[in-house]
Amino acid sequence: MNGSMLPEDVLRDAPSYTPRPHELADLELLLSGAYTPLTGFLGRADLAALARRGRLADGTPWPVAVTLEVPAEVAQDLDLGNPGGRTIVLTDPEGAPVAALEVTDAWPNTGGLWGVGGSVQRLGDGGHGPFQRLRRTPEEVQALLPPGRVLGVIADRPLHRPQLAQIAHAARTLAAHLLIMIPVSGPGPDGLPPEALVRAVFAARDRMPPATIVAVPLLPRGDEMRDALLRARVAGAYGVTHVLSTGEMLSGAGLRVLVPRDLAYDNRDGQWRWREDIPPRNRRLALSPAEIADLLDRGFPLPEWHTPPAVAKELVRVRPPRRHRGLVVFFTGFSGSGKSTVARGLADHLRESGDRTVTLLDGDVVRRELSAGLGFSRADRDRNVRRIGWVAAEIARHRGMAVACPIAPYAAARAAAREMAGLAGAGFVLVHVATPLEICEQRDRKGLYARARAGQLRGMTGIDDPYEEPSDAELVLDTTEITVPEAVELVMAHLVENGWVEPKHG
Repeated sequence: MNGSMLPEDVLRDAPSYTPRPHELADLELLLSGAYTPLTGFLGRADLAALARRGRLADGTPWPVAVTLEVPAEVAQDLDLGNPGGRTIVLTDPEGAPVAALEVTDAWPNTGGLWGVGGSVQRLGDGGHGPFQRLRRTPEEVQALLPPGRVLGVIADRPLHRPQLAQIAHAARTLAAHLLIMIPVSGPGPDGLPPEALVRAVFAARDRMPPATIVAVPLLPRGDEMRDALLRARVAGAYGVTHVLSTGEMLSGAGLRVLVPRDLAYDNRDGQWRWREDIPPRNRRLALSPAEIADLLDRGFPLPEWHTPPAVAKELVRVRPPRRHRGLVVFFTGFSGSGKSTVARGLADHLRESGDRTVTLLDGDVVRRELSAGLGFSRADRDRNVRRIGWVAAEIARHRGMAVACPIAPYAAARAAAREMAGLAGAGFVLVHVATPLEICEQRDRKGLYARARAGQLRGMTGIDDPYEEPSDAELVLDTTEITVPEAVELVMAHLVENGWVEPKHG
Protein backbone atom coordinates (compact mmCIF):
# COMPACT_ATOMS: atom_id res chain seq x y z
CA MET A 1 0.00 0.00 0.00
CA ASN A 2 3.03 2.28 0.08
CA GLY A 3 3.95 4.59 -2.76
CA SER A 4 1.85 5.49 -5.77
CA MET A 5 1.20 3.97 -9.18
CA LEU A 6 -0.18 7.26 -10.55
CA PRO A 7 1.88 9.21 -13.08
CA GLU A 8 3.87 12.09 -11.60
CA ASP A 9 2.31 14.62 -13.96
CA VAL A 10 -1.18 13.62 -12.81
CA LEU A 11 -0.23 14.18 -9.17
CA ARG A 12 1.62 17.39 -9.97
CA ASP A 13 -1.33 18.92 -11.80
CA ALA A 14 -4.08 17.60 -9.50
CA PRO A 15 -5.81 19.95 -7.04
CA SER A 16 -5.07 19.28 -3.37
CA TYR A 17 -7.34 19.47 -0.35
CA THR A 18 -7.06 18.85 3.38
CA PRO A 19 -10.19 17.00 4.57
CA ARG A 20 -11.86 17.75 7.86
CA PRO A 21 -10.71 15.74 10.90
CA HIS A 22 -13.46 13.08 10.72
CA GLU A 23 -12.88 12.70 6.97
CA LEU A 24 -9.13 12.26 7.55
CA ALA A 25 -9.93 9.57 10.12
CA ASP A 26 -12.18 7.82 7.60
CA LEU A 27 -9.43 8.14 4.99
CA GLU A 28 -6.87 6.41 7.20
CA LEU A 29 -9.34 3.61 7.98
CA LEU A 30 -10.02 3.17 4.27
CA LEU A 31 -6.30 3.03 3.46
CA SER A 32 -5.56 0.56 6.26
CA GLY A 33 -8.31 -1.86 5.23
CA ALA A 34 -10.33 -1.35 8.43
CA TYR A 35 -13.35 -0.37 6.30
CA THR A 36 -13.16 -3.42 4.03
CA PRO A 37 -14.91 -3.94 1.63
CA LEU A 38 -14.92 -0.19 1.01
CA THR A 39 -12.04 1.09 -1.12
CA GLY A 40 -13.00 4.75 -1.10
CA PHE A 41 -15.61 7.37 -0.29
CA LEU A 42 -19.18 6.55 -1.28
CA GLY A 43 -20.88 8.01 -4.33
CA ARG A 44 -24.53 8.91 -4.81
CA ALA A 45 -25.73 5.45 -5.84
CA ASP A 46 -24.26 3.82 -2.72
CA LEU A 47 -25.56 6.61 -0.46
CA ALA A 48 -29.07 6.29 -1.88
CA ALA A 49 -29.06 2.51 -1.46
CA LEU A 50 -27.68 2.85 2.06
CA ALA A 51 -30.41 5.31 3.06
CA ARG A 52 -33.11 3.14 1.50
CA ARG A 53 -32.19 -0.38 2.66
CA GLY A 54 -29.01 -0.25 4.75
CA ARG A 55 -26.87 -1.78 2.00
CA LEU A 56 -24.55 -0.54 -0.71
CA ALA A 57 -25.74 -0.44 -4.30
CA ASP A 58 -24.30 -3.91 -4.97
CA GLY A 59 -26.17 -5.37 -1.98
CA THR A 60 -23.20 -5.47 0.42
CA PRO A 61 -24.29 -4.80 4.02
CA TRP A 62 -22.70 -1.64 5.41
CA PRO A 63 -23.74 0.35 8.50
CA VAL A 64 -23.19 4.07 7.80
CA ALA A 65 -22.24 6.59 5.14
CA VAL A 66 -18.52 7.30 4.62
CA THR A 67 -18.38 10.56 2.70
CA LEU A 68 -16.08 13.37 1.66
CA GLU A 69 -16.94 16.97 0.84
CA VAL A 70 -14.65 19.46 -0.91
CA PRO A 71 -15.00 23.18 -1.67
CA ALA A 72 -16.62 24.10 -4.96
CA GLU A 73 -13.35 25.46 -6.38
CA VAL A 74 -11.70 22.03 -5.91
CA ALA A 75 -14.61 20.18 -7.52
CA GLN A 76 -14.69 22.60 -10.44
CA ASP A 77 -11.06 21.78 -11.26
CA LEU A 78 -12.04 18.19 -12.00
CA ASP A 79 -12.63 16.73 -15.46
CA LEU A 80 -14.50 13.49 -14.83
CA GLY A 81 -14.40 12.58 -18.50
CA ASN A 82 -10.62 12.55 -18.46
CA PRO A 83 -8.82 9.88 -16.37
CA GLY A 84 -5.97 12.29 -15.80
CA GLY A 85 -8.26 15.09 -14.68
CA ARG A 86 -10.28 13.49 -11.94
CA THR A 87 -7.63 13.08 -9.24
CA ILE A 88 -7.57 15.03 -5.95
CA VAL A 89 -4.50 14.83 -3.73
CA LEU A 90 -5.68 14.60 -0.12
CA THR A 91 -3.24 16.06 2.40
CA ASP A 92 -2.83 16.12 6.18
CA PRO A 93 -3.17 19.42 8.12
CA GLU A 94 0.54 20.16 7.50
CA GLY A 95 0.05 19.82 3.75
CA ALA A 96 1.82 16.46 3.33
CA PRO A 97 0.16 14.22 0.69
CA VAL A 98 -1.66 11.25 2.23
CA ALA A 99 -3.70 9.77 -0.61
CA ALA A 100 -4.89 10.23 -4.16
CA LEU A 101 -8.66 10.17 -4.67
CA GLU A 102 -9.81 9.11 -8.13
CA VAL A 103 -13.18 10.84 -8.32
CA THR A 104 -15.90 8.93 -10.15
CA ASP A 105 -18.87 10.95 -8.85
CA ALA A 106 -19.33 14.56 -7.78
CA TRP A 107 -22.45 16.50 -6.83
CA PRO A 108 -23.30 19.86 -5.21
CA ASN A 109 -24.21 19.92 -1.52
CA THR A 110 -25.19 22.79 0.76
CA GLY A 111 -22.86 25.52 2.01
CA GLY A 112 -20.82 25.75 -1.19
CA LEU A 113 -19.46 22.22 -0.78
CA TRP A 114 -19.47 19.30 -3.20
CA GLY A 115 -19.74 15.64 -2.35
CA VAL A 116 -17.17 13.47 -4.11
CA GLY A 117 -16.97 9.69 -4.34
CA GLY A 118 -14.25 7.39 -5.60
CA SER A 119 -11.42 5.07 -4.65
CA VAL A 120 -8.36 6.16 -2.66
CA GLN A 121 -4.72 5.16 -3.00
CA ARG A 122 -2.03 5.83 -0.43
CA LEU A 123 0.75 8.27 -1.25
CA GLY A 124 4.10 8.25 0.51
CA ASP A 125 5.12 6.06 3.42
CA GLY A 126 1.95 6.19 5.47
CA GLY A 127 2.30 9.36 7.51
CA HIS A 128 4.12 10.74 10.51
CA GLY A 129 3.43 11.70 14.10
CA PRO A 130 3.87 10.16 17.53
CA PHE A 131 3.38 6.42 18.04
CA GLN A 132 3.34 5.54 14.36
CA ARG A 133 4.54 2.04 15.33
CA LEU A 134 1.14 1.43 16.93
CA ARG A 135 -0.83 2.38 13.80
CA ARG A 136 -0.87 -1.16 12.48
CA THR A 137 -3.26 -2.31 9.77
CA PRO A 138 -5.91 -4.93 10.59
CA GLU A 139 -3.93 -7.45 8.53
CA GLU A 140 -0.78 -6.78 10.60
CA VAL A 141 -2.66 -7.03 13.89
CA GLN A 142 -4.48 -10.23 13.00
CA ALA A 143 -1.11 -11.82 12.20
CA LEU A 144 -0.03 -11.10 15.78
CA LEU A 145 -3.13 -12.47 17.52
CA PRO A 146 -3.20 -16.00 18.93
CA PRO A 147 -6.01 -18.32 17.78
CA GLY A 148 -9.26 -18.22 19.71
CA ARG A 149 -11.33 -15.48 21.26
CA VAL A 150 -10.20 -11.86 21.20
CA LEU A 151 -11.58 -9.38 23.72
CA GLY A 152 -11.60 -5.84 22.33
CA VAL A 153 -11.52 -2.75 24.54
CA ILE A 154 -11.74 0.71 22.99
CA ALA A 155 -9.76 2.78 25.49
CA ASP A 156 -10.90 6.33 24.79
CA ARG A 157 -10.18 7.25 28.43
CA PRO A 158 -7.30 6.35 30.78
CA LEU A 159 -7.71 3.00 32.51
CA HIS A 160 -8.21 3.34 36.26
CA ARG A 161 -8.49 0.42 38.67
CA PRO A 162 -12.25 -0.16 38.16
CA GLN A 163 -11.83 -0.47 34.39
CA LEU A 164 -8.72 -2.62 34.81
CA ALA A 165 -10.62 -4.97 37.14
CA GLN A 166 -13.47 -5.28 34.63
CA ILE A 167 -11.05 -6.00 31.79
CA ALA A 168 -9.19 -8.65 33.80
CA HIS A 169 -12.46 -10.35 34.81
CA ALA A 170 -13.81 -10.39 31.23
CA ALA A 171 -10.54 -11.71 29.75
CA ARG A 172 -10.34 -14.41 32.41
CA THR A 173 -13.99 -15.45 32.00
CA LEU A 174 -13.70 -15.71 28.21
CA ALA A 175 -10.17 -17.12 28.19
CA ALA A 176 -9.59 -14.48 25.52
CA HIS A 177 -6.57 -12.54 24.28
CA LEU A 178 -6.87 -8.81 24.97
CA LEU A 179 -6.73 -6.21 22.20
CA ILE A 180 -6.65 -2.59 23.39
CA MET A 181 -7.69 -0.12 20.69
CA ILE A 182 -6.74 3.51 21.44
CA PRO A 183 -8.50 6.26 19.41
CA VAL A 184 -5.82 8.68 18.18
CA SER A 185 -7.50 11.13 15.81
CA GLY A 186 -8.27 13.83 18.33
CA PRO A 187 -8.85 14.60 22.00
CA GLY A 188 -10.88 12.00 23.85
CA PRO A 189 -13.92 12.62 26.07
CA ASP A 190 -11.57 13.81 28.84
CA GLY A 191 -9.87 16.30 26.53
CA LEU A 192 -6.55 14.44 26.60
CA PRO A 193 -4.45 14.70 23.42
CA PRO A 194 -4.01 11.31 21.73
CA GLU A 195 -0.33 10.91 22.63
CA ALA A 196 -1.11 11.52 26.32
CA LEU A 197 -3.90 8.93 26.20
CA VAL A 198 -1.49 6.39 24.68
CA ARG A 199 1.06 7.04 27.46
CA ALA A 200 -1.63 6.70 30.12
CA VAL A 201 -2.82 3.36 28.71
CA PHE A 202 0.74 2.04 28.54
CA ALA A 203 1.25 3.15 32.16
CA ALA A 204 -1.48 0.65 33.13
CA ARG A 205 -0.09 -2.20 31.08
CA ASP A 206 1.40 -4.07 34.04
CA ARG A 207 -2.07 -4.08 35.65
CA MET A 208 -3.83 -5.87 32.79
CA PRO A 209 -3.59 -9.31 31.20
CA PRO A 210 -1.15 -9.79 28.29
CA ALA A 211 -2.43 -7.51 25.54
CA THR A 212 -1.88 -6.30 22.00
CA ILE A 213 -2.21 -2.51 21.77
CA VAL A 214 -3.06 -0.70 18.55
CA ALA A 215 -3.70 2.97 17.75
CA VAL A 216 -6.79 3.45 15.57
CA PRO A 217 -8.10 6.68 13.98
CA LEU A 218 -11.56 6.58 15.54
CA LEU A 219 -13.09 10.02 15.92
CA PRO A 220 -16.48 10.68 17.57
CA ARG A 221 -18.88 12.51 15.30
CA GLY A 222 -21.56 13.40 17.83
CA ASP A 223 -23.90 10.57 16.78
CA GLU A 224 -23.65 7.73 19.30
CA MET A 225 -25.35 5.16 17.11
CA ARG A 226 -23.17 5.94 14.10
CA ASP A 227 -20.05 5.95 16.26
CA ALA A 228 -21.02 2.59 17.77
CA LEU A 229 -21.65 0.96 14.41
CA LEU A 230 -18.35 2.19 13.00
CA ARG A 231 -16.44 1.07 16.09
CA ALA A 232 -17.98 -2.37 15.82
CA ARG A 233 -17.04 -2.62 12.17
CA VAL A 234 -13.45 -1.54 12.82
CA ALA A 235 -13.07 -3.83 15.86
CA GLY A 236 -14.26 -6.77 13.77
CA ALA A 237 -11.75 -5.93 11.04
CA TYR A 238 -8.95 -6.12 13.62
CA GLY A 239 -10.00 -9.63 14.65
CA VAL A 240 -12.08 -8.84 17.75
CA THR A 241 -14.72 -11.46 18.62
CA HIS A 242 -16.03 -9.97 21.89
CA VAL A 243 -16.22 -6.33 22.96
CA LEU A 244 -16.25 -4.97 26.51
CA SER A 245 -18.63 -2.04 26.24
CA THR A 246 -17.34 1.24 27.70
CA GLY A 247 -20.53 3.23 27.26
CA GLU A 248 -22.57 2.94 24.09
CA MET A 249 -23.69 -0.53 23.00
CA LEU A 250 -21.58 -1.85 20.16
CA SER A 251 -23.35 -4.18 17.77
CA GLY A 252 -22.92 -5.64 14.35
CA ALA A 253 -19.88 -7.14 12.60
CA GLY A 254 -20.65 -10.45 14.31
CA LEU A 255 -19.35 -9.26 17.69
CA ARG A 256 -20.56 -10.36 21.10
CA VAL A 257 -21.00 -7.46 23.51
CA LEU A 258 -20.15 -7.74 27.20
CA VAL A 259 -21.79 -5.11 29.40
CA PRO A 260 -19.74 -4.70 32.59
CA ARG A 261 -21.44 -4.62 35.96
CA ASP A 262 -20.79 -1.78 38.38
CA LEU A 263 -17.75 -2.30 40.59
CA ALA A 264 -16.88 -0.82 43.95
CA TYR A 265 -13.76 -0.80 46.11
CA ASP A 266 -13.96 -3.08 49.14
CA ASN A 267 -12.36 -1.39 52.15
CA ARG A 268 -12.03 -4.74 53.92
CA ASP A 269 -9.35 -6.19 51.63
CA GLY A 270 -8.60 -3.52 49.01
CA GLN A 271 -10.20 -5.41 46.11
CA TRP A 272 -12.63 -4.26 43.42
CA ARG A 273 -15.78 -6.38 43.45
CA TRP A 274 -19.31 -6.28 42.13
CA ARG A 275 -20.94 -3.35 43.86
CA GLU A 276 -23.90 -5.32 45.21
CA ASP A 277 -21.57 -7.83 46.87
CA ILE A 278 -20.08 -5.22 49.24
CA PRO A 279 -21.96 -3.84 52.27
CA PRO A 280 -22.57 -0.09 51.81
CA ARG A 281 -20.44 0.80 54.83
CA ASN A 282 -17.44 -0.99 53.31
CA ARG A 283 -17.63 0.22 49.72
CA ARG A 284 -16.10 3.12 47.86
CA LEU A 285 -17.60 3.98 44.50
CA ALA A 286 -15.50 4.68 41.42
CA LEU A 287 -14.75 8.33 40.76
CA SER A 288 -16.56 9.92 37.84
CA PRO A 289 -14.59 11.59 35.03
CA ALA A 290 -15.76 14.96 36.39
CA GLU A 291 -14.44 14.13 39.86
CA ILE A 292 -11.09 13.02 38.43
CA ALA A 293 -10.86 16.23 36.39
CA ASP A 294 -11.66 18.33 39.46
CA LEU A 295 -8.91 16.70 41.51
CA LEU A 296 -6.39 17.29 38.73
CA ASP A 297 -7.56 20.89 38.20
CA ARG A 298 -7.06 21.68 41.89
CA GLY A 299 -3.74 19.88 42.14
CA PHE A 300 -4.94 17.16 44.52
CA PRO A 301 -3.46 13.65 44.13
CA LEU A 302 -5.59 10.93 42.60
CA PRO A 303 -6.23 8.31 45.32
CA GLU A 304 -4.14 5.18 44.89
CA TRP A 305 -7.11 2.93 45.68
CA HIS A 306 -8.67 4.26 42.46
CA THR A 307 -5.77 5.03 40.10
CA PRO A 308 -2.43 3.24 39.68
CA PRO A 309 0.43 5.66 40.52
CA ALA A 310 1.97 5.33 37.05
CA VAL A 311 -1.32 6.33 35.42
CA ALA A 312 -1.77 9.21 37.86
CA LYS A 313 1.75 10.45 37.03
CA GLU A 314 0.93 10.58 33.30
CA LEU A 315 -2.33 12.42 33.93
CA VAL A 316 -0.64 15.01 36.14
CA ARG A 317 1.99 15.56 33.44
CA VAL A 318 -0.56 16.36 30.78
CA ARG A 319 -3.13 18.00 33.03
CA PRO A 320 -1.28 19.90 35.74
CA PRO A 321 -3.17 22.07 38.22
CA ARG A 322 -4.90 24.96 36.55
CA ARG A 323 -2.48 27.45 38.08
CA HIS A 324 0.31 25.81 36.06
CA ARG A 325 -1.69 25.22 32.88
CA GLY A 326 -1.88 27.35 29.76
CA LEU A 327 -4.78 29.78 29.58
CA VAL A 328 -6.42 32.09 27.04
CA VAL A 329 -8.36 35.03 28.46
CA PHE A 330 -10.40 36.31 25.53
CA PHE A 331 -12.14 39.70 25.81
CA THR A 332 -14.92 40.62 23.36
CA GLY A 333 -17.14 43.68 23.06
CA PHE A 334 -17.89 46.82 21.05
CA SER A 335 -15.21 49.31 20.14
CA GLY A 336 -15.05 51.70 23.09
CA SER A 337 -16.45 49.17 25.55
CA GLY A 338 -13.25 49.24 27.61
CA LYS A 339 -12.13 45.73 26.76
CA SER A 340 -8.63 46.72 25.61
CA THR A 341 -8.09 48.90 28.67
CA VAL A 342 -9.24 46.16 31.05
CA ALA A 343 -7.16 43.57 29.17
CA ARG A 344 -4.04 45.74 29.47
CA GLY A 345 -4.76 46.28 33.15
CA LEU A 346 -5.12 42.53 33.67
CA ALA A 347 -1.85 41.83 31.84
CA ASP A 348 -0.03 44.50 33.89
CA HIS A 349 -1.42 43.12 37.15
CA LEU A 350 -0.32 39.59 36.30
CA ARG A 351 3.14 40.76 35.24
CA GLU A 352 3.57 42.64 38.50
CA SER A 353 2.72 39.55 40.53
CA GLY A 354 5.03 37.32 38.48
CA ASP A 355 2.55 34.43 38.69
CA ARG A 356 2.26 34.01 34.95
CA THR A 357 4.12 34.54 31.70
CA VAL A 358 1.70 36.86 29.93
CA THR A 359 1.33 37.84 26.27
CA LEU A 360 -1.12 40.61 25.38
CA LEU A 361 -2.70 40.31 21.92
CA ASP A 362 -4.31 43.72 21.46
CA GLY A 363 -6.69 44.02 18.54
CA ASP A 364 -5.03 47.06 16.95
CA VAL A 365 -1.52 45.69 17.36
CA VAL A 366 -2.54 42.33 15.90
CA ARG A 367 -4.16 44.11 12.94
CA ARG A 368 -0.86 45.88 12.27
CA GLU A 369 1.60 43.05 12.91
CA LEU A 370 -0.28 39.80 12.23
CA SER A 371 -3.24 40.66 10.02
CA ALA A 372 -1.91 43.47 7.85
CA GLY A 373 -3.85 43.60 4.59
CA LEU A 374 -7.09 42.26 6.01
CA GLY A 375 -10.17 44.41 5.66
CA PHE A 376 -13.38 44.47 7.68
CA SER A 377 -15.57 42.13 5.67
CA ARG A 378 -17.09 39.25 7.60
CA ALA A 379 -14.55 36.83 6.09
CA ASP A 380 -11.61 39.06 7.02
CA ARG A 381 -12.93 39.66 10.54
CA ASP A 382 -13.28 35.90 11.00
CA ARG A 383 -9.79 35.35 9.63
CA ASN A 384 -8.36 37.95 12.02
CA VAL A 385 -10.02 36.41 15.09
CA ARG A 386 -8.97 32.90 14.07
CA ARG A 387 -5.37 34.07 13.70
CA ILE A 388 -5.52 35.58 17.16
CA GLY A 389 -7.06 32.36 18.48
CA TRP A 390 -4.32 30.24 16.90
CA VAL A 391 -1.49 32.39 18.29
CA ALA A 392 -3.15 32.48 21.72
CA ALA A 393 -3.55 28.69 21.72
CA GLU A 394 0.12 28.18 20.83
CA ILE A 395 1.14 30.46 23.70
CA ALA A 396 -1.11 28.51 26.04
CA ARG A 397 0.15 25.16 24.71
CA HIS A 398 3.49 26.02 26.28
CA ARG A 399 1.91 26.89 29.64
CA GLY A 400 1.76 30.65 29.07
CA MET A 401 -1.21 32.98 29.41
CA ALA A 402 -2.52 34.85 26.39
CA VAL A 403 -4.77 37.87 26.93
CA ALA A 404 -6.61 38.77 23.70
CA CYS A 405 -9.01 41.64 23.15
CA PRO A 406 -10.42 41.85 19.61
CA ILE A 407 -13.99 42.97 18.98
CA ALA A 408 -14.69 39.39 17.77
CA PRO A 409 -18.31 40.09 16.79
CA TYR A 410 -19.17 36.61 15.44
CA ALA A 411 -19.97 33.60 17.58
CA ALA A 412 -18.44 31.07 15.16
CA ALA A 413 -15.02 32.71 15.25
CA ARG A 414 -15.09 32.92 19.06
CA ALA A 415 -16.07 29.25 19.21
CA ALA A 416 -13.14 28.41 16.93
CA ALA A 417 -10.77 30.26 19.28
CA ARG A 418 -12.17 28.31 22.24
CA GLU A 419 -11.77 25.04 20.35
CA MET A 420 -8.16 25.81 19.42
CA ALA A 421 -7.32 26.45 23.07
CA GLY A 422 -8.95 23.16 24.03
CA LEU A 423 -7.00 21.25 21.40
CA ALA A 424 -3.83 22.78 22.85
CA GLY A 425 -4.73 21.38 26.28
CA ALA A 426 -5.31 24.89 27.64
CA GLY A 427 -8.11 26.69 29.42
CA PHE A 428 -10.29 29.37 27.85
CA VAL A 429 -12.09 32.18 29.65
CA LEU A 430 -14.40 34.37 27.57
CA VAL A 431 -14.99 37.83 29.06
CA HIS A 432 -17.85 39.76 27.49
CA VAL A 433 -17.39 43.47 28.10
CA ALA A 434 -21.07 44.27 27.67
CA THR A 435 -20.93 48.06 27.82
CA PRO A 436 -24.02 49.35 25.95
CA LEU A 437 -23.55 50.68 22.43
CA GLU A 438 -24.76 54.16 23.31
CA ILE A 439 -22.08 54.48 25.99
CA CYS A 440 -19.42 53.29 23.55
CA GLU A 441 -20.62 55.91 21.04
CA GLN A 442 -20.37 58.64 23.65
CA ARG A 443 -16.77 57.68 24.34
CA ASP A 444 -15.79 57.28 20.65
CA ARG A 445 -12.12 57.92 21.39
CA LYS A 446 -11.09 57.04 17.82
CA GLY A 447 -13.97 58.85 16.12
CA LEU A 448 -15.07 55.64 14.42
CA TYR A 449 -18.74 55.82 15.36
CA ALA A 450 -19.02 59.42 14.15
CA ARG A 451 -17.51 58.46 10.81
CA ALA A 452 -19.81 55.43 10.55
CA ARG A 453 -22.91 57.53 11.33
CA ALA A 454 -21.80 59.99 8.66
CA GLY A 455 -21.47 57.22 6.10
CA GLN A 456 -17.70 57.64 5.86
CA LEU A 457 -16.93 54.21 7.33
CA ARG A 458 -18.60 50.94 6.47
CA GLY A 459 -18.64 47.66 8.40
CA MET A 460 -18.68 49.27 11.84
CA THR A 461 -19.78 46.75 14.46
CA GLY A 462 -23.05 47.87 16.04
CA ILE A 463 -23.84 50.36 13.29
CA ASP A 464 -24.01 48.55 9.96
CA ASP A 465 -22.46 45.25 10.98
CA PRO A 466 -23.91 42.92 13.64
CA TYR A 467 -22.48 41.94 17.00
CA GLU A 468 -23.54 38.44 18.04
CA GLU A 469 -23.77 38.68 21.80
CA PRO A 470 -22.09 35.73 23.55
CA SER A 471 -24.24 33.25 25.43
CA ASP A 472 -21.23 31.27 26.67
CA ALA A 473 -19.15 33.95 28.40
CA GLU A 474 -17.58 32.90 31.69
CA LEU A 475 -17.67 36.52 32.88
CA VAL A 476 -19.74 39.56 31.87
CA LEU A 477 -18.59 43.11 32.66
CA ASP A 478 -20.16 46.50 32.05
CA THR A 479 -17.69 49.37 32.39
CA THR A 480 -20.46 51.98 32.54
CA GLU A 481 -20.46 52.18 36.33
CA ILE A 482 -17.23 50.47 37.39
CA THR A 483 -13.67 51.67 37.06
CA VAL A 484 -10.95 49.87 35.16
CA PRO A 485 -9.22 48.72 38.39
CA GLU A 486 -12.54 47.35 39.64
CA ALA A 487 -13.06 45.49 36.35
CA VAL A 488 -9.55 44.06 36.56
CA GLU A 489 -10.24 42.91 40.11
CA LEU A 490 -13.40 41.13 38.96
CA VAL A 491 -11.47 39.24 36.29
CA MET A 492 -8.70 38.41 38.76
CA ALA A 493 -11.26 37.17 41.28
CA HIS A 494 -12.72 34.84 38.64
CA LEU A 495 -9.26 33.49 37.75
CA VAL A 496 -8.37 32.93 41.40
CA GLU A 497 -11.73 31.35 42.25
CA ASN A 498 -11.39 28.90 39.36
CA GLY A 499 -7.79 27.99 40.14
CA TRP A 500 -6.08 29.69 37.20
CA VAL A 501 -4.08 32.05 39.42
CA GLU A 502 -2.64 31.54 42.90
CA PRO A 503 -4.54 33.47 45.61
CA LYS A 504 -2.55 36.12 47.44
CA HIS A 505 -2.28 35.82 51.20
CA GLY A 506 -1.49 38.61 53.59
